[in-house]
Amino acid sequence: MQEHKVVSPASSAVLKPVPQHVDFDGPDDPLNPLNWPIKKKVYICAILGISTMIVAFASSIFAPAILVVMQLYGISREVATLGVSLYVFGFAFGPLVFGPFSELKGRLIPLILSMLGFTIFSFATAVSKDVQSLFILRFFTGFFGSGPLTLAGPAFGDMFSPQQRGVPIVMFCLMVFIGPLAAPFTGGFIITNQSLGWRWTAYIPGILGSAALVLLALFLEETFQPVILARKADRLRRATGDWSLHAVHEEIHLDLRGLIRNNLSLPLKMLVQEPIVLCMCIFGAFVYGLLYLFLTAYPYIFQMTRGMSAGVGGLPYIGVIIGTLLGAVATAATQPWVLRKLNQNNGVMMPEWRLPVAFPGAVLFTAGLFWLGWSGYKANVHWIVPTASGLLTGFGLLTMFLPSLAYLVESSGDRSASAIAAHTFLRSAAGGSFPLFATQMFNGLGVQWACTLLGCVSAILIPIPLLLYIFGARIRARSALSA
Repeated sequence: MQEHKVVSPASSAVLKPVPQHVDFDGPDDPLNPLNWPIKKKVYICAILGISTMIVAFASSIFAPAILVVMQLYGISREVATLGVSLYVFGFAFGPLVFGPFSELKGRLIPLILSMLGFTIFSFATAVSKDVQSLFILRFFTGFFGSGPLTLAGPAFGDMFSPQQRGVPIVMFCLMVFIGPLAAPFTGGFIITNQSLGWRWTAYIPGILGSAALVLLALFLEETFQPVILARKADRLRRATGDWSLHAVHEEIHLDLRGLIRNNLSLPLKMLVQEPIVLCMCIFGAFVYGLLYLFLTAYPYIFQMTRGMSAGVGGLPYIGVIIGTLLGAVATAATQPWVLRKLNQNNGVMMPEWRLPVAFPGAVLFTAGLFWLGWSGYKANVHWIVPTASGLLTGFGLLTMFLPSLAYLVESSGDRSASAIAAHTFLRSAAGGSFPLFATQMFNGLGVQWACTLLGCVSAILIPIPLLLYIFGARIRARSALSA
């Protein structure tokens, strides 16, 4: 490839070479992550899924330690709950950095930095000397831990075409929920073991984070196509000496003001200005908030009302885990329908096709909340009855949350990381806030009426996926930010 020089007839002045944009070598270029071997995609998805589950697991493993921290530092339950809430608030603010950063520098560097920070702050939390440092360190652990939560979805979008994307996103959402649901009974057994103690609720995430960091550093590869092309252009320039070769991504000029205006503020701008982003974020935020509210509701129902220990009293979360697995199966079962619609539409994916599974999910989730409340408030009702409500709430958790996430990935194009950052910000704000008022709500209203209130709010949200399924395409056509 030779330099193209333009010579002015009047002055015969030689102008600068015209930049030549580097692209993939056709649709089957093996450098494109969409064309990577399936084996490579699977192990990268596994690494991202494990990393996501670890940081989600760390969010709620502290919950059983709340009573211990209350007694150790002489603080109220509401203050001790900040150990969970501040971690999840870190999930809210981290994506505002990691999402846009990944759209500038790719997925690999932010993921490694985030897991490194998560590991360091996990171990720092384990050796904290006072309650103030404990809470601050928990916040920064969540801040850095938000990296996999924010970037795993966009990385799947980099590697999989729309018709292939359904199953990986289902697995990602399973990790988002199984982590926080498996952690409470794990933490419960840890704090009841005199050889361990509450600090191991931080040591264990640090150890797991170290293992995930090694996997990320050794085996993860860059998946963001614009950054891959930028690296290809750099290699070609050095190999050929042709300095006119550039990738489009390299022509982005960065300055602090532009970075803040166009990137750090973009997730918040999408949240405010994009109706689809706002609706899906509210939909996902309520579900995610209730996931962390269950950290108060389940101990209230099974430990305080029925007198179970911290470890055994956390085992009913298994009902919710089974429900999420059923939700994953139901979502995967819709994939053939999506593929048929895709073929009928000449291979053009419509994001609205991800939404139908949310209709029954929202209804069953609402029913599960009523079931939990009215079977859990009396000790003489067998524990299996409120535990079984988890089949409905778990099914609803996944089938409501996943479409809200998948819909944003499909409809936001190259801005998907910022859209997911907005989703993560709002849902994490809800996840951190709900536990703070949960104790007063259950004490004031009782389990039955508190769950009834939440069920009524859930019922109000049921029409959102239906309305977006009908009107979403028209709303997207008028969008200024979404691709």
